Amino acid sequence: MKQNQRLISLDAFRGFTIASMIMVNNPGSWSHVYAPLLHKPWNGITPTDLIFPFFIFIVGVSVALAYTKRVAAGVSQKEMVRKIVWRSVKIFAVGIFLALYPRFNFGELRVAGVLQRIAIVFLVCALLFLKVGWKRQAIVAGCLLVGYWLSMMFLPTPGYGKPMLEPGVNLAAWIDSFLLPGRMWQKTWDPEGVFSTLPAIATGITGMLAGTLILSKNSMERKIIWLFTAGFLAATLGVVWSWHFPLNKGLWTSSFVMATSGLASMTLAASLFLVDHLGYKKYAKPWVIFGSNAISVYVLAGLLGYFFYEIQIGGASIKGHFMDFFTGMGTAPKFASLLYALLYVGILFIPALVLYRKKIFLKL
Repeated sequence: MKQNQRLISLDAFRGFTIASMIMVNNPGSWSHVYAPLLHKPWNGITPTDLIFPFFIFIVGVSVALAYTKRVAAGVSQKEMVRKIVWRSVKIFAVGIFLALYPRFNFGELRVAGVLQRIAIVFLVCALLFLKVGWKRQAIVAGCLLVGYWLSMMFLPTPGYGKPMLEPGVNLAAWIDSFLLPGRMWQKTWDPEGVFSTLPAIATGITGMLAGTLILSKNSMERKIIWLFTAGFLAATLGVVWSWHFPLNKGLWTSSFVMATSGLASMTLAASLFLVDHLGYKKYAKPWVIFGSNAISVYVLAGLLGYFFYEIQIGGASIKGHFMDFFTGMGTAPKFASLLYALLYVGILFIPALVLYRKKIFLKL
């Protein structure tokens, strides 16, 4: 792959992931959702649990592609570091804004969050990419995963005298209770907490390693084979590791990192094969449109939610009227809830399409 060549398959993968994230976050009713569109309450994974780690993996791939290009263009490292830090601050600040919106009750502020974790992972991964090569990146990821596993599984949870992995009763929750300001999502623990962000950084590094492979001088066929093979091995390792350290998104366990990064690598390989190798670009266009302004569309989804869910019209919200109308026609509640989520994604496609056609690519 040439360094100035746009990787359409990555844009499509990013767009599909962000559209999926918006869909699962916006059902017509949380009381009526198909099981695969919900997170696992604790151990185990569903398709929904793959979305966030897939996006962080994509962040890592994008870091490798973008900063390799900038280094080759002769951009000074000082300038790149300044922009990396500033972009991270902006993404984190937007995450805080969404946490406060629309009531801006600072007493109930949740500092942790999806965008906040993305900001931290991007900051660490981008700086790491500029400072060390791929081998040391892999070593750092390995140390993070092994260190997290040893800490969670072998250090006694304070107050219990033995290692614990229960919701809110584990080393990560205990550390977060001291380090994490504001309220936690689940009162005693937060799925985007401070300590569990360490293995999330490893997820970003796995994406950087995939990006480095894509930039190698191997043929496209070899890249696809290596991505798929490495992904299969990583996913297998994750499953085997889960026999001792369960797959768990809330804790972002080391086994969860390996399993989801492996699946993300195989998905990227499939996207490369179909879109960039076989040339099925027109079929990927809707996802490319979403992927070209992924974080902006995600933020817009959060902002629009207030108008669809909170504002009352005739005694109910827009979402409530939608559910009442379709269930009143005899539609199964879960199917009506899914239809609403898909409609919401479709509404957000409109501004994404306008931005894409005007060649406006917003970078936080």
